[in-house]
Amino acid sequence: MNLYALYGSKNYHNLIMKKFLLFLLCSIALILHAETIPKGNFTFTATPAEGQYPTPLKVQFQADVPDAVAYEWVLSTKTSLTGATASFTYESAKQIGAHGITLVVTYADGRKEKVEKEAFVQYKPIITNNAIVFGLLAVLLGLVFYTAASDKPIFKKFYTVVPVLLMCYLLPALLSWPLGLTSGDDTFNVLYKPMASRYLLPASLVLLCISIDFKGLLNLGPKAIIMFLAGTVGIVIGGPIAILLVSLVAPEITGGTEELWRGLSTIAGSWIGGGANMTAMKEIYEVGDSLFSSMVVIDVVVANIWMAFLLYGVSISKKIDKWFKADASAIDDLKQRVENYEATVNRNPSTNDYFYLLAVGFGATALAHFGADILGPAISGYNDANNGVLDSMGLSSLKSSFFWLIVIATTIGLGLSFTKLRSLGGAGASKIGSVFIYILVATIGLKMNIGKVFDNLDAFAIGMVWMMVHVIVLLSVGKLIKAPFFFTAVGSQANVGGAASAPVVAAAFSPALAPVGALMAVLGYALGTYGAILCAILMQAAS
Repeated sequence: MNLYALYGSKNYHNLIMKKFLLFLLCSIALILHAETIPKGNFTFTATPAEGQYPTPLKVQFQADVPDAVAYEWVLSTKTSLTGATASFTYESAKQIGAHGITLVVTYADGRKEKVEKEAFVQYKPIITNNAIVFGLLAVLLGLVFYTAASDKPIFKKFYTVVPVLLMCYLLPALLSWPLGLTSGDDTFNVLYKPMASRYLLPASLVLLCISIDFKGLLNLGPKAIIMFLAGTVGIVIGGPIAILLVSLVAPEITGGTEELWRGLSTIAGSWIGGGANMTAMKEIYEVGDSLFSSMVVIDVVVANIWMAFLLYGVSISKKIDKWFKADASAIDDLKQRVENYEATVNRNPSTNDYFYLLAVGFGATALAHFGADILGPAISGYNDANNGVLDSMGLSSLKSSFFWLIVIATTIGLGLSFTKLRSLGGAGASKIGSVFIYILVATIGLKMNIGKVFDNLDAFAIGMVWMMVHVIVLLSVGKLIKAPFFFTAVGSQANVGGAASAPVVAAAFSPALAPVGALMAVLGYALGTYGAILCAILMQAAS
Protein backbone atom coordinates (compact mmCIF):
# COMPACT_ATOMS: atom_id res chain seq x y z
CA MET A 1 0.00 0.00 0.00
CA ASN A 2 1.48 3.38 -0.96
CA LEU A 3 1.64 6.30 1.47
CA TYR A 4 -1.21 8.18 -0.14
CA ALA A 5 -3.51 5.19 0.07
CA LEU A 6 -2.43 4.59 3.65
CA TYR A 7 -3.19 8.22 4.55
CA GLY A 8 -6.70 7.87 3.21
CA SER A 9 -7.36 4.51 4.77
CA LYS A 10 -9.55 3.84 7.79
CA ASN A 11 -6.71 1.88 9.43
CA TYR A 12 -4.44 4.90 9.27
CA HIS A 13 -6.96 7.17 10.97
CA ASN A 14 -7.64 4.51 13.59
CA LEU A 15 -3.91 4.26 14.25
CA ILE A 16 -3.60 8.02 14.67
CA MET A 17 -6.61 8.08 16.99
CA LYS A 18 -5.17 5.26 19.11
CA LYS A 19 -1.83 7.03 19.40
CA PHE A 20 -3.55 10.27 20.33
CA LEU A 21 -5.66 8.58 23.01
CA LEU A 22 -2.60 6.74 24.32
CA PHE A 23 -0.73 10.05 24.52
CA LEU A 24 -3.56 11.64 26.50
CA LEU A 25 -3.88 8.71 28.89
CA CYS A 26 -0.14 8.52 29.49
CA SER A 27 0.20 12.26 29.94
CA ILE A 28 -2.60 12.38 32.51
CA ALA A 29 -1.32 9.36 34.42
CA LEU A 30 2.40 10.22 34.21
CA ILE A 31 3.50 12.33 37.16
CA LEU A 32 7.16 11.79 37.92
CA HIS A 33 9.18 13.31 40.72
CA ALA A 34 12.65 14.17 39.51
CA GLU A 35 15.57 14.09 41.91
CA THR A 36 16.30 17.56 43.22
CA ILE A 37 19.57 18.94 44.53
CA PRO A 38 19.27 19.93 48.21
CA LYS A 39 20.15 23.45 49.26
CA GLY A 40 23.47 23.96 50.99
CA ASN A 41 24.48 26.25 53.84
CA PHE A 42 27.62 27.65 52.21
CA THR A 43 28.09 31.16 50.80
CA PHE A 44 29.88 32.79 47.87
CA THR A 45 30.89 36.29 46.84
CA ALA A 46 30.82 38.45 43.71
CA THR A 47 33.32 41.28 43.24
CA PRO A 48 32.20 43.84 42.18
CA ALA A 49 28.48 43.15 42.41
CA GLU A 50 27.34 46.40 40.73
CA GLY A 51 28.14 48.21 37.51
CA GLN A 52 26.56 50.56 35.01
CA TYR A 53 26.13 50.28 31.25
CA PRO A 54 27.93 51.00 28.90
CA THR A 55 31.04 50.31 31.00
CA PRO A 56 31.64 46.53 30.97
CA LEU A 57 31.17 44.89 34.38
CA LYS A 58 33.68 42.10 34.99
CA VAL A 59 32.59 40.10 38.03
CA GLN A 60 34.69 37.54 39.85
CA PHE A 61 32.78 34.83 41.71
CA GLN A 62 34.53 33.05 44.53
CA ALA A 63 33.61 30.25 46.96
CA ASP A 64 35.51 28.05 49.39
CA VAL A 65 33.44 25.04 50.43
CA PRO A 66 35.14 22.43 52.63
CA ASP A 67 35.39 18.96 51.02
CA ALA A 68 34.05 20.26 47.67
CA VAL A 69 35.74 18.75 44.61
CA ALA A 70 33.80 20.59 41.87
CA TYR A 71 32.06 23.94 41.46
CA GLU A 72 29.48 24.92 38.82
CA TRP A 73 28.25 28.49 38.54
CA VAL A 74 24.97 28.93 36.63
CA LEU A 75 24.25 32.54 35.61
CA SER A 76 20.90 33.97 34.56
CA THR A 77 22.46 34.61 31.16
CA LYS A 78 22.47 30.80 30.75
CA THR A 79 26.26 30.80 31.06
CA SER A 80 27.84 27.97 33.06
CA LEU A 81 31.22 28.45 34.73
CA THR A 82 33.40 26.05 36.70
CA GLY A 83 36.02 26.30 39.42
CA ALA A 84 36.15 27.70 42.95
CA THR A 85 36.94 31.05 41.31
CA ALA A 86 35.29 32.10 38.05
CA SER A 87 34.65 35.35 36.22
CA PHE A 88 32.11 36.74 33.77
CA THR A 89 31.74 40.10 31.98
CA TYR A 90 28.40 41.84 31.48
CA GLU A 91 28.88 44.21 28.55
CA SER A 92 25.74 44.67 26.45
CA ALA A 93 22.40 46.41 26.78
CA LYS A 94 20.58 43.09 26.66
CA GLN A 95 22.34 42.09 29.90
CA ILE A 96 21.07 45.09 31.86
CA GLY A 97 19.17 43.93 34.91
CA ALA A 98 19.45 42.26 38.30
CA HIS A 99 20.99 38.81 37.79
CA GLY A 100 20.52 35.72 39.93
CA ILE A 101 23.41 33.30 40.45
CA THR A 102 23.30 29.60 41.38
CA LEU A 103 26.30 27.66 42.67
CA VAL A 104 26.22 23.85 42.66
CA VAL A 105 29.06 22.09 44.49
CA THR A 106 29.95 18.41 44.30
CA TYR A 107 31.58 16.62 47.25
CA ALA A 108 34.04 13.73 47.21
CA ASP A 109 31.30 11.23 48.05
CA GLY A 110 29.25 12.38 45.04
CA ARG A 111 26.73 14.50 46.95
CA LYS A 112 25.62 17.79 45.46
CA GLU A 113 24.29 20.93 47.10
CA LYS A 114 23.32 24.31 45.70
CA VAL A 115 22.86 27.88 46.84
CA GLU A 116 20.77 30.37 44.84
CA LYS A 117 20.91 34.15 45.19
CA GLU A 118 18.39 36.36 43.41
CA ALA A 119 19.35 39.82 42.09
CA PHE A 120 22.92 39.15 43.26
CA VAL A 121 24.67 41.09 40.48
CA GLN A 122 23.20 44.38 39.28
CA TYR A 123 24.14 45.73 35.86
CA LYS A 124 22.38 49.08 35.83
CA PRO A 125 21.09 51.10 32.86
CA ILE A 126 22.51 54.54 32.04
CA ILE A 127 19.54 56.31 33.65
CA THR A 128 18.45 55.06 37.06
CA ASN A 129 16.55 58.16 38.19
CA ASN A 130 12.85 57.28 37.79
CA ALA A 131 11.85 60.94 37.54
CA ILE A 132 14.02 61.28 34.41
CA VAL A 133 12.64 58.04 32.95
CA PHE A 134 9.06 59.20 33.57
CA GLY A 135 9.88 62.49 31.85
CA LEU A 136 11.22 60.59 28.83
CA LEU A 137 8.05 58.51 28.67
CA ALA A 138 5.90 61.65 28.86
CA VAL A 139 7.87 63.23 26.00
CA LEU A 140 7.55 60.07 23.89
CA LEU A 141 3.79 59.89 24.49
CA GLY A 142 3.44 63.57 23.66
CA LEU A 143 5.47 63.07 20.48
CA VAL A 144 3.31 60.13 19.40
CA PHE A 145 0.05 62.01 19.89
CA TYR A 146 1.44 65.17 18.28
CA THR A 147 2.48 63.32 15.14
CA ALA A 148 -0.76 61.28 15.13
CA ALA A 149 -2.75 64.54 15.05
CA SER A 150 -0.55 66.06 12.35
CA ASP A 151 -1.94 66.84 8.90
CA LYS A 152 1.33 65.91 7.20
CA PRO A 153 0.80 63.08 4.68
CA ILE A 154 3.76 61.04 5.95
CA PHE A 155 2.27 60.82 9.45
CA LYS A 156 -1.23 60.18 8.17
CA LYS A 157 0.01 57.25 6.10
CA PHE A 158 2.15 55.94 8.96
CA TYR A 159 -0.66 55.92 11.53
CA THR A 160 -3.02 54.37 9.01
CA VAL A 161 -0.83 51.27 9.25
CA VAL A 162 0.57 51.54 12.78
CA PRO A 163 -1.85 52.17 15.68
CA VAL A 164 -1.07 54.98 18.11
CA LEU A 165 -1.24 52.60 21.07
CA LEU A 166 1.34 50.32 19.47
CA MET A 167 3.79 53.20 19.11
CA CYS A 168 3.25 54.13 22.77
CA TYR A 169 4.27 50.56 23.54
CA LEU A 170 7.22 50.05 21.19
CA LEU A 171 9.09 53.35 21.55
CA PRO A 172 9.73 52.88 25.31
CA ALA A 173 10.99 49.37 24.54
CA LEU A 174 13.77 50.92 22.43
CA LEU A 175 14.96 52.82 25.50
CA SER A 176 15.68 49.47 27.16
CA TRP A 177 17.19 47.76 24.12
CA PRO A 178 19.23 48.53 22.10
CA LEU A 179 19.87 51.97 23.66
CA GLY A 180 20.38 50.77 27.24
CA LEU A 181 19.13 54.09 28.61
CA THR A 182 16.54 52.59 30.93
CA SER A 183 15.34 49.26 32.25
CA GLY A 184 11.96 47.83 33.16
CA ASP A 185 13.61 45.67 35.80
CA ASP A 186 11.72 46.19 39.07
CA THR A 187 15.05 46.50 40.86
CA PHE A 188 15.76 49.82 39.13
CA ASN A 189 12.35 50.98 37.96
CA VAL A 190 9.25 51.75 40.02
CA LEU A 191 7.22 53.20 37.16
CA TYR A 192 5.43 49.96 36.29
CA LYS A 193 5.35 48.55 39.80
CA PRO A 194 4.01 50.13 41.91
CA MET A 195 3.11 53.38 40.10
CA ALA A 196 1.35 52.31 36.90
CA SER A 197 0.10 48.83 37.77
CA ARG A 198 -0.83 49.48 41.42
CA TYR A 199 -1.99 53.12 41.32
CA LEU A 200 -2.94 54.16 37.79
CA LEU A 201 -4.42 50.84 36.61
CA PRO A 202 -7.04 50.48 39.38
CA ALA A 203 -7.86 54.20 39.13
CA SER A 204 -8.30 53.88 35.36
CA LEU A 205 -10.59 50.86 35.79
CA VAL A 206 -12.79 52.86 38.16
CA LEU A 207 -12.95 55.87 35.83
CA LEU A 208 -13.58 53.74 32.74
CA CYS A 209 -16.22 51.64 34.51
CA ILE A 210 -18.12 54.57 35.96
CA SER A 211 -19.88 55.36 32.66
CA ILE A 212 -20.44 51.76 31.60
CA ASP A 213 -23.87 50.49 30.68
CA PHE A 214 -24.11 47.30 32.74
CA LYS A 215 -27.06 46.01 30.75
CA GLY A 216 -25.11 46.48 27.55
CA LEU A 217 -22.20 44.63 29.15
CA LEU A 218 -24.43 41.63 29.82
CA ASN A 219 -25.79 41.78 26.28
CA LEU A 220 -22.37 40.94 24.86
CA GLY A 221 -23.41 37.28 25.10
CA PRO A 222 -21.52 34.02 25.60
CA LYS A 223 -18.98 34.44 22.80
CA ALA A 224 -16.67 36.43 25.08
CA ILE A 225 -16.42 33.49 27.51
CA ILE A 226 -16.08 30.97 24.68
CA MET A 227 -13.14 32.85 23.17
CA PHE A 228 -11.50 33.21 26.58
CA LEU A 229 -11.78 29.46 27.18
CA ALA A 230 -10.50 28.80 23.65
CA GLY A 231 -7.45 30.85 24.54
CA THR A 232 -6.96 28.80 27.70
CA VAL A 233 -7.20 25.52 25.77
CA GLY A 234 -4.72 26.86 23.22
CA ILE A 235 -2.18 27.47 25.97
CA VAL A 236 -2.79 24.12 27.70
CA ILE A 237 -2.22 22.08 24.54
CA GLY A 238 0.24 24.55 23.03
CA GLY A 239 3.01 23.71 25.53
CA PRO A 240 3.29 19.98 24.78
CA ILE A 241 2.75 20.53 21.04
CA ALA A 242 5.56 23.11 21.01
CA ILE A 243 7.92 20.69 22.77
CA LEU A 244 7.07 17.92 20.30
CA LEU A 245 7.44 20.11 17.21
CA VAL A 246 10.67 21.79 18.33
CA SER A 247 12.14 18.40 19.29
CA LEU A 248 11.57 17.19 15.71
CA VAL A 249 13.49 20.14 14.25
CA ALA A 250 16.07 20.67 16.99
CA PRO A 251 16.14 17.71 19.40
CA GLU A 252 19.12 19.17 21.25
CA ILE A 253 16.83 21.90 22.63
CA THR A 254 14.41 19.56 24.38
CA GLY A 255 16.38 16.33 24.67
CA GLY A 256 17.75 15.26 28.02
CA THR A 257 16.46 18.27 29.95
CA GLU A 258 14.19 17.02 32.70
CA GLU A 259 14.00 20.55 34.08
CA LEU A 260 12.73 22.20 30.89
CA TRP A 261 9.09 21.22 31.23
CA ARG A 262 9.20 22.26 34.87
CA GLY A 263 10.38 25.73 33.89
CA LEU A 264 7.81 25.97 31.11
CA SER A 265 5.07 25.14 33.61
CA THR A 266 5.63 28.57 35.16
CA ILE A 267 4.97 30.20 31.78
CA ALA A 268 1.72 28.23 31.56
CA GLY A 269 0.73 29.61 34.96
CA SER A 270 1.47 33.15 33.84
CA TRP A 271 -0.20 32.86 30.42
CA ILE A 272 -3.43 31.40 31.78
CA GLY A 273 -3.60 33.34 35.03
CA GLY A 274 -0.95 35.77 36.16
CA GLY A 275 2.05 36.36 38.39
CA ALA A 276 0.51 34.57 41.38
CA ASN A 277 -0.17 31.47 39.28
CA MET A 278 3.35 31.62 37.84
CA THR A 279 4.83 31.70 41.34
CA ALA A 280 2.54 28.84 42.41
CA MET A 281 3.88 26.66 39.58
CA LYS A 282 7.44 27.54 40.57
CA GLU A 283 6.78 26.15 44.04
CA ILE A 284 4.73 23.14 42.92
CA TYR A 285 7.37 21.91 40.47
CA GLU A 286 10.42 23.14 42.43
CA VAL A 287 11.79 25.31 39.63
CA GLY A 288 15.24 26.72 40.41
CA ASP A 289 15.75 30.48 40.50
CA SER A 290 18.14 30.55 37.52
CA LEU A 291 15.77 28.56 35.31
CA PHE A 292 12.85 30.61 36.58
CA SER A 293 14.56 33.88 35.62
CA SER A 294 15.00 32.55 32.07
CA MET A 295 11.33 31.60 31.94
CA VAL A 296 10.36 35.10 33.08
CA VAL A 297 12.29 36.54 30.12
CA ILE A 298 10.50 34.22 27.67
CA ASP A 299 7.15 34.98 29.29
CA VAL A 300 7.61 38.75 29.05
CA VAL A 301 9.15 38.91 25.56
CA VAL A 302 6.86 36.44 23.78
CA ALA A 303 3.75 37.82 25.49
CA ASN A 304 4.71 41.38 24.61
CA ILE A 305 5.45 40.52 20.99
CA TRP A 306 1.99 38.97 20.74
CA MET A 307 0.48 42.01 22.42
CA ALA A 308 2.07 44.16 19.73
CA PHE A 309 0.33 42.05 17.06
CA LEU A 310 -2.97 42.38 18.92
CA LEU A 311 -2.66 46.16 19.06
CA TYR A 312 -2.01 46.18 15.33
CA GLY A 313 -5.00 43.90 14.85
CA VAL A 314 -7.21 46.51 16.50
CA SER A 315 -6.54 48.85 13.58
CA ILE A 316 -7.76 46.22 11.06
CA SER A 317 -10.44 44.67 13.27
CA LYS A 318 -13.21 45.46 10.79
CA LYS A 319 -11.42 43.51 8.06
CA ILE A 320 -10.91 40.58 10.42
CA ASP A 321 -14.58 40.69 11.45
CA LYS A 322 -15.53 40.60 7.78
CA TRP A 323 -13.33 37.54 7.27
CA PHE A 324 -14.87 35.90 10.37
CA LYS A 325 -18.34 36.91 9.12
CA ALA A 326 -18.79 38.18 12.67
CA ASP A 327 -21.63 40.27 14.00
CA ALA A 328 -20.11 43.00 16.17
CA SER A 329 -23.41 44.80 16.70
CA ALA A 330 -23.51 44.09 20.47
CA ILE A 331 -20.05 45.63 20.89
CA ASP A 332 -20.93 48.61 18.72
CA ASP A 333 -24.18 48.99 20.64
CA LEU A 334 -22.34 49.09 23.99
CA LYS A 335 -19.88 51.69 22.68
CA GLN A 336 -22.73 53.76 21.28
CA ARG A 337 -24.67 53.56 24.55
CA VAL A 338 -21.71 54.91 26.51
CA GLU A 339 -20.95 57.61 23.93
CA ASN A 340 -24.60 58.67 23.81
CA TYR A 341 -24.80 58.91 27.58
CA GLU A 342 -21.59 60.91 27.78
CA ALA A 343 -22.96 63.24 25.09
CA THR A 344 -26.04 63.97 27.21
CA VAL A 345 -23.96 64.85 30.28
CA ASN A 346 -21.00 66.27 28.40
CA ARG A 347 -19.70 69.59 29.70
CA ASN A 348 -16.57 71.66 29.69
CA PRO A 349 -14.82 70.26 32.78
CA SER A 350 -13.94 72.70 35.51
CA THR A 351 -11.14 72.51 38.05
CA ASN A 352 -13.71 71.15 40.49
CA ASP A 353 -14.59 68.36 38.05
CA TYR A 354 -10.97 67.29 37.77
CA PHE A 355 -10.68 67.14 41.55
CA TYR A 356 -13.90 65.11 41.69
CA LEU A 357 -12.40 62.67 39.16
CA LEU A 358 -9.17 62.38 41.14
CA ALA A 359 -11.15 61.90 44.35
CA VAL A 360 -13.28 59.13 42.84
CA GLY A 361 -10.47 57.39 40.95
CA PHE A 362 -7.81 57.40 43.64
CA GLY A 363 -10.28 57.28 46.54
CA ALA A 364 -11.64 54.03 45.10
CA THR A 365 -8.06 52.87 44.51
CA ALA A 366 -7.33 53.52 48.19
CA LEU A 367 -10.36 51.45 49.20
CA ALA A 368 -9.27 48.69 46.82
CA HIS A 369 -5.78 48.66 48.34
CA PHE A 370 -7.26 48.68 51.84
CA GLY A 371 -9.40 45.67 51.05
CA ALA A 372 -6.60 43.89 49.19
CA ASP A 373 -4.17 44.44 52.08
CA ILE A 374 -6.66 42.74 54.40
CA LEU A 375 -7.91 39.93 52.16
CA GLY A 376 -4.58 38.89 50.62
CA PRO A 377 -2.65 38.26 53.88
CA ALA A 378 -5.76 36.90 55.65
CA ILE A 379 -6.42 34.31 52.95
CA SER A 380 -2.72 33.47 52.74
CA GLY A 381 -2.66 32.95 56.52
CA TYR A 382 -5.75 30.74 56.32
CA ASN A 383 -4.06 28.70 53.60
CA ASP A 384 -0.88 28.24 55.68
CA ALA A 385 -2.85 27.37 58.81
CA ASN A 386 -4.76 24.66 56.95
CA ASN A 387 -1.86 22.82 55.32
CA GLY A 388 -2.06 24.69 52.01
CA VAL A 389 -5.72 23.86 51.36
CA LEU A 390 -6.06 26.60 48.71
CA ASP A 391 -2.84 25.56 46.98
CA SER A 392 -4.08 21.98 46.78
CA MET A 393 -7.33 23.21 45.24
CA GLY A 394 -5.50 25.34 42.67
CA LEU A 395 -6.79 28.57 44.22
CA SER A 396 -3.44 30.12 45.09
CA SER A 397 -4.46 33.30 43.22
CA LEU A 398 -6.78 34.13 46.11
CA LYS A 399 -3.67 34.75 48.23
CA SER A 400 -2.55 37.55 45.88
CA SER A 401 -3.24 41.10 47.00
CA PHE A 402 -3.01 42.23 43.36
CA PHE A 403 -5.85 39.84 42.47
CA TRP A 404 -8.09 41.46 45.07
CA LEU A 405 -6.93 44.94 44.08
CA ILE A 406 -8.24 44.45 40.54
CA VAL A 407 -11.43 42.69 41.66
CA ILE A 408 -12.33 45.39 44.21
CA ALA A 409 -11.46 48.33 41.91
CA THR A 410 -13.54 46.90 39.05
CA THR A 411 -16.43 46.16 41.41
CA ILE A 412 -16.37 49.69 42.83
CA GLY A 413 -16.33 51.18 39.33
CA LEU A 414 -19.28 49.06 38.19
CA GLY A 415 -21.13 49.88 41.42
CA LEU A 416 -20.63 53.62 40.93
CA SER A 417 -22.12 53.33 37.42
CA PHE A 418 -25.52 52.90 39.15
CA THR A 419 -25.14 56.16 41.08
CA LYS A 420 -25.25 59.86 40.24
CA LEU A 421 -21.47 59.80 39.97
CA ARG A 422 -21.99 58.25 36.56
CA SER A 423 -22.45 61.81 35.27
CA LEU A 424 -18.70 62.33 35.77
CA GLY A 425 -18.35 60.56 32.44
CA GLY A 426 -19.37 63.84 30.87
CA ALA A 427 -16.56 65.62 32.70
CA GLY A 428 -13.94 63.42 31.06
CA ALA A 429 -13.71 60.32 33.28
CA SER A 430 -12.95 58.07 30.30
CA LYS A 431 -10.37 60.54 28.96
CA ILE A 432 -8.47 60.63 32.26
CA GLY A 433 -8.76 56.86 32.51
CA SER A 434 -7.36 56.52 28.97
CA VAL A 435 -4.39 58.76 29.85
CA PHE A 436 -3.61 56.41 32.76
CA ILE A 437 -3.90 53.42 30.40
CA TYR A 438 -1.44 54.95 27.92
CA ILE A 439 1.06 55.60 30.72
CA LEU A 440 0.62 51.97 31.79
CA VAL A 441 1.27 50.85 28.21
CA ALA A 442 4.50 52.86 28.09
CA THR A 443 5.76 51.35 31.35
CA ILE A 444 4.94 47.86 30.06
CA GLY A 445 6.97 48.67 26.96
CA LEU A 446 9.96 49.49 29.17
CA LYS A 447 9.93 45.92 30.45
CA MET A 448 10.38 44.40 26.97
CA ASN A 449 14.12 43.87 26.53
CA ILE A 450 14.07 42.07 23.17
CA GLY A 451 17.83 41.67 23.31
CA LYS A 452 17.48 39.03 26.02
CA VAL A 453 15.88 36.73 23.46
CA PHE A 454 19.33 36.00 22.08
CA ASP A 455 20.38 34.54 25.44
CA ASN A 456 17.40 32.18 25.46
CA LEU A 457 16.91 31.15 21.84
CA ASP A 458 16.06 27.54 22.70
CA ALA A 459 13.25 28.25 25.14
CA PHE A 460 12.25 31.26 23.03
CA ALA A 461 11.68 28.94 20.05
CA ILE A 462 9.38 26.81 22.17
CA GLY A 463 7.63 29.95 23.45
CA MET A 464 6.98 31.25 19.94
CA VAL A 465 5.63 27.90 18.68
CA TRP A 466 3.54 27.68 21.85
CA MET A 467 2.06 31.11 21.20
CA MET A 468 1.36 30.20 17.57
CA VAL A 469 -0.68 27.19 18.70
CA HIS A 470 -2.63 29.49 21.04
CA VAL A 471 -3.27 31.89 18.14
CA ILE A 472 -4.31 29.11 15.74
CA VAL A 473 -6.81 27.73 18.26
CA LEU A 474 -8.22 31.22 18.90
CA LEU A 475 -8.59 32.10 15.23
CA SER A 476 -10.10 28.70 14.41
CA VAL A 477 -12.71 28.95 17.16
CA GLY A 478 -13.35 32.60 16.32
CA LYS A 479 -13.94 31.71 12.69
CA LEU A 480 -16.13 28.76 13.67
CA ILE A 481 -18.46 30.70 15.98
CA LYS A 482 -18.15 33.95 14.00
CA ALA A 483 -16.87 35.88 17.00
CA PRO A 484 -15.86 39.54 16.62
CA PHE A 485 -12.10 40.13 16.76
CA PHE A 486 -12.66 42.09 19.96
CA PHE A 487 -13.49 38.86 21.78
CA THR A 488 -10.48 37.12 20.20
CA ALA A 489 -8.04 39.86 21.22
CA VAL A 490 -9.38 40.42 24.72
CA GLY A 491 -9.88 36.69 25.36
CA SER A 492 -6.25 36.08 24.41
CA GLN A 493 -4.86 38.96 26.45
CA ALA A 494 -6.99 38.07 29.47
CA ASN A 495 -5.06 34.78 29.43
CA VAL A 496 -1.59 35.82 28.33
CA GLY A 497 -1.38 39.34 29.75
CA GLY A 498 -3.74 39.25 32.71
CA ALA A 499 -5.34 42.16 34.52
CA ALA A 500 -2.48 44.54 33.76
CA SER A 501 -2.88 44.44 29.98
CA ALA A 502 -6.29 42.95 29.10
CA PRO A 503 -8.00 46.30 29.82
CA VAL A 504 -5.36 47.97 27.62
CA VAL A 505 -6.29 45.86 24.60
CA ALA A 506 -10.01 46.28 25.33
CA ALA A 507 -9.60 50.06 25.66
CA ALA A 508 -7.78 50.13 22.31
CA PHE A 509 -11.15 49.27 20.73
CA SER A 510 -12.96 51.79 22.94
CA PRO A 511 -12.47 53.09 26.49
CA ALA A 512 -16.03 51.90 27.15
CA LEU A 513 -14.89 48.30 26.74
CA ALA A 514 -12.03 48.30 29.27
CA PRO A 515 -14.20 46.67 31.98
CA VAL A 516 -14.68 43.64 29.73
CA GLY A 517 -10.93 43.06 29.71
CA ALA A 518 -10.70 43.43 33.49
CA LEU A 519 -13.55 40.99 34.16
CA MET A 520 -12.15 38.36 31.79
CA ALA A 521 -8.69 38.68 33.33
CA VAL A 522 -10.15 37.91 36.77
CA LEU A 523 -11.58 34.71 35.30
CA GLY A 524 -8.06 33.87 34.12
CA TYR A 525 -6.75 34.12 37.67
CA ALA A 526 -9.34 31.58 38.77
CA LEU A 527 -8.39 29.02 36.10
CA GLY A 528 -4.66 29.72 36.02
CA THR A 529 -3.30 27.08 38.36
CA TYR A 530 -5.65 24.31 37.20
CA GLY A 531 -4.83 24.86 33.54
CA ALA A 532 -1.12 25.20 34.22
CA ILE A 533 -0.97 21.90 36.14
CA LEU A 534 -2.71 20.10 33.28
CA CYS A 535 -0.35 21.75 30.80
CA ALA A 536 2.67 20.72 32.91
CA ILE A 537 1.52 17.08 32.95
CA LEU A 538 1.15 17.13 29.17
CA MET A 539 4.56 18.77 28.70
CA GLN A 540 6.18 16.19 30.98
CA ALA A 541 4.73 13.43 28.84
CA ALA A 542 5.92 15.16 25.66
CA SER A 543 9.48 15.71 26.94
